[in-house]
Amino acid sequence: MTPVHSPLAYIPSPPVNGFHIGPLFVHFYGLMYVIGITLAVLITQRRIRASGGDASVVGDIALWAVPAGIIGGRIYFDITTPAQIPHVWYGVFAVWSGGLGIWGGIAAGALVGVWRVRRRGLPVAPFADAVAPALLVAQAVGRIGNYFNQELYGRHTTMPWGLKISGHPGLYHPTFLYELIFDLALAALLVWLGHHTRIRPPGLFALYVTGYSAFRIYEESLRIDYSQHFLGLRLNTFVASALTLLGVIWFIYTQRRRPAVSPASADSPPADGAGEADTAKGGASSAGEAQAQDPTSEATADVKASADDEARQDDGEAESGALPGKSGRRA
Repeated sequence: MTPVHSPLAYIPSPPVNGFHIGPLFVHFYGLMYVIGITLAVLITQRRIRASGGDASVVGDIALWAVPAGIIGGRIYFDITTPAQIPHVWYGVFAVWSGGLGIWGGIAAGALVGVWRVRRRGLPVAPFADAVAPALLVAQAVGRIGNYFNQELYGRHTTMPWGLKISGHPGLYHPTFLYELIFDLALAALLVWLGHHTRIRPPGLFALYVTGYSAFRIYEESLRIDYSQHFLGLRLNTFVASALTLLGVIWFIYTQRRRPAVSPASADSPPADGAGEADTAKGGASSAGEAQAQDPTSEATADVKASADDEARQDDGEAESGALPGKSGRRA
């Protein structure tokens, strides 16, 4: 017998998954993605502007990267979960019914984004760090759409935040909600690290890959929705594990490599001590070169030095009362 739960002791299933605007039906799933992408663009623009960059480039890059991310996410979903494709001729394109693989979306969007950033003549690494928290916010908002589609939930639970699924007995782990909370927490952490530490770009993006992938290992252990399995584990568990390891290696590499020496630093003036030493060396070297080029300079210098010595000796004898032939130097 299915236990009766208080309405306040669980998350109810959504009554609808969209609304009509005239003849057009707007799915909450798609609407959440639009809101998430918009927020990601605005957050990235603000971060670029705060770092002294040109925020206007973000719109151009998003214009290319966002469609690429949607296409890449759908391709990943179609390849990894073919049984979930709707059985209609347009099923492989039906993103409004759910089905965007985050791994494919981020990979395709990142590749196209890198291409556009380089076309604009901008450094890729700082831009990647600027966009990392924004991506997490977009992913968090997108998970709200999973709630309205009643998808991406976990196994049965008796926790008070259990999720009610229409047509299914009992309550289930709201794994989409767990990911939503984690995404926002990780985004806040990346922003804090960017302001209070000296992480070299693209270190924040590497931490994004590491942190999100590590959480997905845990999330995949709870989820019971359809997935391809390999060696008894969900396919995404292997993908998340591999990306966690690669993210850690990438972060270590970015922080330990030597920063490139810019032409400006090479042309900068040397330290005071080094400058004085170089000036002295340069003066001595110039004098030596001039002397080597003029053969008569050495003889002329010797005659002048001898005359000066005699003059000083005579003056010394006169002032000190020393006898002729005696040295005027003091012991």
